[in-house]
Amino acid sequence: MRVIGLTGGIASGKSTVSNLFKANGFPVVDADVIARFTFQDVLKRGSGGWRKVVAAFGDDILADNGEVDRAKLGQIVFTDPSKRQLLNRLLAPYISYGILWEVFKLWIKGCNIIVLDVPLLFEANMDRWTNPIIVVWVDPETQLQRLMSRDRTSAQDAQNRINAQMPLDLKRSKADIVIDNNGSLEDLNENFKKILNHVTKPLTWTEFWLSRLGTIVAVISIFSGILGCKKLLARL
Repeated sequence: MRVIGLTGGIASGKSTVSNLFKANGFPVVDADVIARFTFQDVLKRGSGGWRKVVAAFGDDILADNGEVDRAKLGQIVFTDPSKRQLLNRLLAPYISYGILWEVFKLWIKGCNIIVLDVPLLFEANMDRWTNPIIVVWVDPETQLQRLMSRDRTSAQDAQNRINAQMPLDLKRSKADIVIDNNGSLEDLNENFKKILNHVTKPLTWTEFWLSRLGTIVAVISIFSGILGCKKLLARL
């Protein structure tokens, strides 16, 4: 099984590339979607995640009913990068479990190529699970202008949000494949087409043995070997 890591930065066009994968029939595990559902479950009053977050951020983040006030928590973490990193560390195990569960379900279905769409791929050390790693990259000025235009925010606010993430140039240096998205949507489509041959090449032997079919073949081979040994011993 081949697990492709897809990441980028805010306003880099990662979500557009993720949608292109979906449009071409690739199953995509979206970490943002999983995180939203995880937040709902993990932050329920009295849960283990709830206790960790309250211990880290204090009772001020709680609403009158004792539930986490997500608006208050969001305001804290988006204005303080260190607090955002702390929240990510607290919730990362839960989100990672959700991602692995989705991958497992796709493995059960027999999917040989899966795309992990994870904004914090490197920060959460999920890059070790993926190969190849694709980074959607834009230059800093383009990223800033697109974010300001998309969210109708000031240059300072947009820059603060960009600065809260790992720099795209650093992510680019860690990538196996870089998709340059400084151009138009048509340019992005062309760049995407160029990488399809690479990500759809035949599975390596390691990837094959990790696939459902490879596992079935391995199990059959093991049992065949055991039966063969029993028959051989019976003749002795």
